[in-house]
Parts: sequence; C-alpha cells; structure tokens
Amino acid sequence: MNADELRSIQAPLKDRYRQSPDAALVTLRAQGRLAEGVSCKIETGKALVTAGLHPATGGSGLHVCSGDMLLEALVACAGVTLNAVATALGIELRDALLQAEGDLDFRGTLGVSKEVPVGFQNIRLKMTLDTDASDEQLATLLRLTERYCVVYQTLLSSPTVTVTRQRVDA
Repeated sequence: MNADELRSIQAPLKDRYRQSPDAALVTLRAQGRLAEGVSCKIETGKALVTAGLHPATGGSGLHVCSGDMLLEALVACAGVTLNAVATALGIELRDALLQAEGDLDFRGTLGVSKEVPVGFQNIRLKMTLDTDASDEQLATLLRLTERYCVVYQTLLSSPTVTVTRQRVDA
C-alpha cells in the first residue's frame, strides 16, 4: 500500500468522524472463559488462545502469559502504527523489527511482599529499522508512531478501569 491508497481509504472515515464525532467512538471487546487448571480461554477474534499462570508463579509454561500478551499487543499496535505512519509520510521501510520487554517482580503478584507493586515496573519498546530515511524523518516517524499507537498511549495514560460482577442465577 502506498500513501495515496492509505489516504483514499482513510479520507472518508476522517470526514465522517469530523461531521459526526460519535461515529468515531467504537467499543472493542474481549471475552474469555475459565478452562482446565488455572487457565482462561480467550477468543481473540482470529484464534482461540489459552492463557495461564507464568512459570514464575507456578504455571507449566504450556499456556500464554497475559503479561506476554500485553507486550505482544504493544508490539502489534506499534508495528501497525509505524507502518501506517511510514506509508503516509512516504518513508520506505525495507524491514522493521519491534521488540518489547517488561520487568515484573512476582513477589507482588504472589503476595510475598506488599511493598512490591503488582504489574510491570518498566516496559521498553525497541524498533530496529532498515531504511534510508534521514534522522529528521526517523524522529518524526517515531514521534507520530508514539502519538497514534493506541496501546502505547493507553499504557501511558492509565485509563479508568472498572470491574463489575454478575452472578449466574441457578
């Protein structure tokens, strides 16, 4: 896809959202159901994934870890955004490798220490780009990728998350 093709796909969407801002509000959903042992089957929309405990918390390593899935979501979103921004700016990327890593101290998750936070303490996203773009172009590419990457911005902004429960009546 080139910049003109991308613009022609996105232009009517942008026009619609300018004229009707409510049309731009989309609710994404995820669903899972408890599975054997300490695991949960997640319907990704494209495949069924079973998430389980990380080996550092007693898991077998046979299931995906939700922490890994979070990093994978960051890499996926940043990669798609990087590619779209590069296309829109006319920057040729021959290749791009995106890697995310995050530091967890499982003492918090396992309740070993109340002083240790539960969750990632640091996340690092690395992009290795094969391109002839100038340093100025790459700075713009990175800045716009950060600005428009949904997962990256969500991690930065700490949105309000609510949890509700519902009982199944027998």
